[in-house]
Amino acid sequence: MAPKEAAKFAPGDASKGANLFKTRCAQCHTTEAGGANKIGPNLHGLFGRQTGSVDGYSYTDANRQAGVTWDESTLFSYLENPKKYIPGTKMAFGGLKKPKDRNDLITWLKESTA
Repeated sequence: MAPKEAAKFAPGDASKGANLFKTRCAQCHTTEAGGANKIGPNLHGLFGRQTGSVDGYSYTDANRQAGVTWDESTLFSYLENPKKYIPGTKMAFGGLKKPKDRNDLITWLKESTA
């Protein structure tokens, strides 16, 4: 038998992603250009940005030193379990275990943070 392939990003449903953001992320993050940092950093310009690089946001050393560039693949892994992906992050969010939910959220984030 062939080994089970690890789940990876595939385009999802942006409208479902918007709802996931509203219910799971918006209490800590904004996405609009010039949006405020809240408990978490503003996510505008997220894709292609390095961890720990939003001006005016107080990151942990773990985030500043992680050296991860955010794209569909890194977000797909990170959003499953943030504390496992970047040990020492202060992100309290427990993660989105279902690959479909991560795909939907990332699809929406890609549109809404550009």
